[in-house]
Amino acid sequence: MKKNEDTCSRRSMLTGSALLLAGGMAGRISTSYAAPAPASAPAPPLPWKWTKLDPLEAGRRAYRAYLTGGG
Repeated sequence: MKKNEDTCSRRSMLTGSALLLAGGMAGRISTSYAAPAPASAPAPPLPWKWTKLDPLEAGRRAYRAYLTGGG
């Protein structure tokens, strides 16, 4: 019996997905070792100082940032 080349069997789907998963894992592992560690700025020491906020000014700034940032 000749098998139709256009059909997908369950076995071929499982094999293909397993190969895709293995390739993705191998690619992720290799890029994580190749990339340098990101440099981050140190946070100020705790406890942070409390700052009083003006609710109206905070609302204005948030509204302005929403409009200029595109939502």
